[in-house]
Amino acid sequence: MATPRPEPSAGSFPISTGTAELAADREGGWLLSVNGVQSSHIAPDRPDLLDFEYMRQAVAAIEDQHPDRAAPLRVLHLGAAACALPRYLANAYPASRHVAVEIDAELARLAREWFDLPRAPRLRIRVGDARAVVEALTPETRDVVIRDAFAESLTPAHLMTAEFTESVRRVLAPGGLYIANCGDRRDLKSVRSEVATVASVFANIELIADPSMFKGRRSGNIVVVASDGPLPDSADLERRLRSDPEPARLMGDAAARAFGSGPILSDAN
Repeated sequence: MATPRPEPSAGSFPISTGTAELAADREGGWLLSVNGVQSSHIAPDRPDLLDFEYMRQAVAAIEDQHPDRAAPLRVLHLGAAACALPRYLANAYPASRHVAVEIDAELARLAREWFDLPRAPRLRIRVGDARAVVEALTPETRDVVIRDAFAESLTPAHLMTAEFTESVRRVLAPGGLYIANCGDRRDLKSVRSEVATVASVFANIELIADPSMFKGRRSGNIVVVASDGPLPDSADLERRLRSDPEPARLMGDAAARAFGSGPILSDAN
């Protein structure tokens, strides 16, 4: 008979890169913060529930492109934290396989200890630097790559450049999706350069965010969706984004490229 998994405990925990804090919410879920930044939310009995709106936006784009829930998707997650997104997708696509790359070994260990995450081969947690892992992978071996890696509130610079984005493109199968969670302040300076950089590498690109984020009225997240395959206008995706508890706008390729007005990022600069 299997030993019951112990319940997580709220508190602060030392990890390899600083401090992780686990807090319970009123609905029985758990919020994980890393070095003071909210990083994951897990509802133990609800693998189909995502609390962070940018994760719901990323999932909406994936499910719009891959409506067949029996699809054996191969998904690479760059940034793991508590593995909320891999857990959701493993539940939504039972035949899928996931590798979640987490730079913090102790955080990866705690996530496995705290939460009932899918086991290998459905979900493997690989400790390492996201760029080094991507550059070591065999070409055309992933259907989706999701970048959700932060050092405190910033994406590490070496995961934003054209060279890194080319490495992501190399590991994607034909028509594969690259999804990047881009956080920025109201001036949108960083995300405009990130969008320009991704658009310089991929044939097609679209953006998802709260409409006020596009207008520079708030800080927050913009989800970049890119592919060398088609990203057709999808009324279903637009409806789903509008009907979310935190409604979002889908910005198509031409408008997205115009939005990406910043300089292209490279390893040299």
